[in-house]
Amino acid sequence: MLNLKQLLFVVGIFLSILTGFMLVPMAFALFYQEETIGDFMMSGLFSGLVAILCIQAGHSKNVSLNTRDMFFLTSITWLIVSLFAALPFTLYHGIDYTDAFFETMSGITTTGSTVLSGLDDMDHSILIWRSLLQWLGGIGFIVMAVAILPFLNVGGMRLFRTESSDWSDKTTPRTQHMAKYLFEVYVALTVLCGLAYHLSGMHWFEAINHAMTTISTGGYSTSDSSMSAFTPAAHWVGIVFMAAGGLPLLMFVQSIQQKNIQVWNDEQVKGFIKFIIFVSVSLGIWLWLKSDMAFLDAIRLSSFNVISVVTTTGYGLTDYQAWGAFASLSFLFLMFVGSCSGSTSGGIKIFRFQISLKVMHQQLTQQIHPQAMVSKRYNNRIIDDGIIRSIMAFIMLFLIVILLLAVTLVLTGLDPVTSITGAITAVTNVGPGLGPIIGPAGNFSSLPDTAKWALAFGMLLGRLEIITVAVLFAPRFWKY
Repeated sequence: MLNLKQLLFVVGIFLSILTGFMLVPMAFALFYQEETIGDFMMSGLFSGLVAILCIQAGHSKNVSLNTRDMFFLTSITWLIVSLFAALPFTLYHGIDYTDAFFETMSGITTTGSTVLSGLDDMDHSILIWRSLLQWLGGIGFIVMAVAILPFLNVGGMRLFRTESSDWSDKTTPRTQHMAKYLFEVYVALTVLCGLAYHLSGMHWFEAINHAMTTISTGGYSTSDSSMSAFTPAAHWVGIVFMAAGGLPLLMFVQSIQQKNIQVWNDEQVKGFIKFIIFVSVSLGIWLWLKSDMAFLDAIRLSSFNVISVVTTTGYGLTDYQAWGAFASLSFLFLMFVGSCSGSTSGGIKIFRFQISLKVMHQQLTQQIHPQAMVSKRYNNRIIDDGIIRSIMAFIMLFLIVILLLAVTLVLTGLDPVTSITGAITAVTNVGPGLGPIIGPAGNFSSLPDTAKWALAFGMLLGRLEIITVAVLFAPRFWKY
């Protein structure tokens, strides 16, 4: 049986944290004298009351959670927090709850798909709440990827298991310290990004919002034109810090603690950096040769769009569909990639592609030389069969979920391109899809409500690495 009392207590803690962060948009509403202060006050009071009731009902001297509890808690927490975080949107100018929940889930999962328009004239408090949701979702996923998913062996994440991934009583303090270090580095990167954006020409409010949504690789902007509303200097800042958001945050912590840059000690980091440089330069040269664009402009546009998609940030700069069929097809494949494990990005992740290639190389070698002994190692760690099975299961489930979600969207009346790319962008947490409706220059507002709920569920599945949620639908999970 699940430890429901203790689960209730933990959910209450998360709701109380959410309530505390609602004070931030309330402060902006007060400063700018916006009517939304009442919306956030009512939402905060309701969320706080529910949080207090959950904490009181579930209070216990010893909180001990087993593996089944962790699977259930990881999924239910993101869902419940999203349900309550949507309340301010619902109270704002009568946005219906479907749109409010879609916007919130897209924010917390750092997907970046939006149903809102008129962002340039929207209240500051609503804009900062959107950005804050992505920022909180980013650090939440990092802590989960470092401390929880390796413990649960989700999608081959056991390969990155550390002392911070062990949920025994002995190592719980280590987990808490690691979460603290991760949060401090996350804040530091956000501050640096905000300063850089301001120096590039953004106003402070714009810089703060974009810093939060860049480091979290979320992609929400304060303008309907997204990043095309800002200077080329801001685009280069975005390129640098989106790439930083795609790196494992734990690497930054270790580099600071050991006073030694750890970039080239990690196979996935090297693979990620080489990949984005190769694709960005290649596509930039192709764009330069194909158009009358200046070489540096072509490199800037290709680099920004490639890194935005690979890190699943999803900022809009140019409609790369206008670059031709080759570019559109390239970006469709890039949606699947993702960046590094332990970063804020979604997607399949670089390390799973690298290990799959190692397995393929081993298989081909043994086909030619049946007696050959080919060892499989990654970052000087042995890749055992359990990790390989977990990765293969993850990739298979990933593709199945995209297929089922695409079929669901088609049944709601959407065209095949919107349905397929909408399913891909939701599960990979990229943001924009392809086509005239949800492409880089489009919006999700015109989609049917059923499609929005389906996409929101797809975002949650993608953010929680599929298997974390999928196990809850297995009858055996509930039998013991």
